[in-house]
Amino acid sequence: MIDWTLSQGGDDLEERVKKLPWHQLNEFGLDPYGLDPEFVIAAIAPIVWLYRNYFRVEAVGAENIPDGRVFLIGNHSGQIPIDAAMVGIASFLEADPPRIIRAMFEKWVPTLPYISIAFARLGQVVGTPENARRLLEQGEAILAFPEGVRGISKPIQQRYQLAEFGLGFMRLALETKTPIVPIAVVGAEEQIISVGNVKSLGKLIGMPALPVIPQLMVPFLGWLPLPTKYRIYFGEPLEFRGNPDDEDAVIEEKVRVVKNTIQTMLRDGLRKRESIFF
Repeated sequence: MIDWTLSQGGDDLEERVKKLPWHQLNEFGLDPYGLDPEFVIAAIAPIVWLYRNYFRVEAVGAENIPDGRVFLIGNHSGQIPIDAAMVGIASFLEADPPRIIRAMFEKWVPTLPYISIAFARLGQVVGTPENARRLLEQGEAILAFPEGVRGISKPIQQRYQLAEFGLGFMRLALETKTPIVPIAVVGAEEQIISVGNVKSLGKLIGMPALPVIPQLMVPFLGWLPLPTKYRIYFGEPLEFRGNPDDEDAVIEEKVRVVKNTIQTMLRDGLRKRESIFF
């Protein structure tokens, strides 16, 4: 599997793998959050294939990802977190030095069998302030989607309209003096098209949302995300100073700067694209 990974990644992939930092591995080869370097390297191959051949990702501005601790803050969409995987691979393949991204996921994800273990082995972490703080102190790159479920499950008629942002990432950025790289993902909104959300039924089965997805009615092919072309834009780092314990209104002003920056990047990206698939 590792050989396949190296064959998928191009001439410099082996060198990129060697540059990856692994922190605090125990006797089982895992870090404190369950990340398994061998699992990560083996899993890169199919995601690289999707990145290059299925979604044909175009990444712009990956050089804006600094070395050391950083928050990557982006829009969230597409019903399933393929956008997070594509941002992660872009950060590994296009950034210098290459980064392994630690994505923050919702607290209900650990209730999912198999998926929760795979996420942990890939280095993804439950999005609590304590986890984020420790990772930032280690100099990690954290990917967070402040829209949360509101973003990933939005219906097609609200595509590329950012939902409300949470404030937690900004308080942590202020506390730890962490730069924020805004990210705009164009293409994920159309990969799985939802026309509504039955939240009440979702709660009954333990899910925070239950999108209505007509394409799932088409056997087999309808169960796959559409091969939309992804364009991922990494903006210049934003740095904020202030008291992390300020009232919400003060923090909201800073969050609004990040949100407006991402919304502007989305508008620019949409203006440039000629087709959903090309």
